[in-house]
Amino acid sequence: MEQPQFIIDSNAVVDYLGKKLPLEGMLFMDTVIDATPNISVVTRIEVLGFNAPEEYYRLLADFMDDAIIFDLSEDIIKQSILLRKRHKIKLPDVIIAATAIVNGMQLISRNIKDFAAIESLKTVNPWEI
Repeated sequence: MEQPQFIIDSNAVVDYLGKKLPLEGMLFMDTVIDATPNISVVTRIEVLGFNAPEEYYRLLADFMDDAIIFDLSEDIIKQSILLRKRHKIKLPDVIIAATAIVNGMQLISRNIKDFAAIESLKTVNPWEI
């Protein structure tokens, strides 16, 4: 059976790299990260847009260098438009959700409630594993 593919939301990247997840969540994220992390371009912007101390910023930047980053494709844009029309979700979250849906991935996020209305999106909360 094929392993599920995941796209990682900004909060899960920060929580994982900051070692803020419970043990089970850290172990789960280790397996996801070891298989090459997938993120949306929005996550890259959000995570690297923080004014973090230089050492932590370097850790975040190194993570981004190792990740597969999904840019805005026409399919992701169209899916984002459909989701925005159907749901009251912030634009960054809509783009991240659309990226997961278009690429057939599950979303790893702490903020599951932000995505709960999107029936076609499977989510995993690393805080609740």
